Amino acid sequence: MALDSKEMALAAAKGALERKADDVKIFDMKELTAEYDYFVICSATSSTQTKAITDEVEAELERAGAELARREGRSGNSWILLDYRSVIVHVFLQEERDYYGLEKLWADADEVSMEP
Repeated sequence: MALDSKEMALAAAKGALERKADDVKIFDMKELTAEYDYFVICSATSSTQTKAITDEVEAELERAGAELARREGRSGNSWILLDYRSVIVHVFLQEERDYYGLEKLWADADEVSMEP
């Protein structure tokens, strides 16, 4: 059974948390853009951790039956984007996250609780 977009976002956040991602947040983007439903944003402390986080997110979503449409950036990069069409996952080194400020750019988006 395929996940809906909110379940995908929650699964991505779970995968990020499994690899000790910092400041994991999910934003509901449905009212702000027609292109995707959720953003998942998290931080890593090193490029090694960005790779571990993205690998775990990909594995978590693959187990759930989600298909990765596109991946931008590689393990040495400071920002990796995973595109699952309705869910976009951003894994940043903290300095890059601060610099790009996606939370400020999309400040009108509601944050989604990760509590069950």
